Amino acid sequence: MADTARARRLAKRIAQIVASGLEHEVKDPRLAMVTITDARVTPDLRDATVYYTVFGDDADYASTAAALNSATGVLRSRVGDQTGVRFTPTLTFVADTVPDQARRMEELLAKAKEADDEVARLASGAVPAGDADPYRVSADTEDDDDDTDGVDDEDFSDADVRRGPQGG
Repeated sequence: MADTARARRLAKRIAQIVASGLEHEVKDPRLAMVTITDARVTPDLRDATVYYTVFGDDADYASTAAALNSATGVLRSRVGDQTGVRFTPTLTFVADTVPDQARRMEELLAKAKEADDEVARLASGAVPAGDADPYRVSADTEDDDDDTDGVDDEDFSDADVRRGPQGG
């Protein structure tokens, strides 16, 4: 059975090693604006996926992906030297989309807030189409015997009540 705690610890260590390697060892100018955000290791500790973000546009993402693919061997050697595991995991680099999704969510929330503010502004000056309280009871019907069924209680005798609705 695989030890997921060990895989998480190894993934964290791999992210640190790769980030340090990109900063100090790999001298590719295309990797200047790369940030390692996360790493995941399979439970068998054979494969590692390293997530990264790039400050820039789509062209920067494409050049960074090419630079990371060319530096994979150096970074994997560094991971093997510094982790001490029997089998050095293969490294796969994947662009992290979480910051883009978070930015998109913030934009959608801002739009929703603007729409809510507009509805609140329109509702503040609105008046009801009919009565302000359509369920209001008029003063002359409140004086009755609180009949909610619309039938006077005086129309029934005690015998009618005992017999029930079928009369038997």
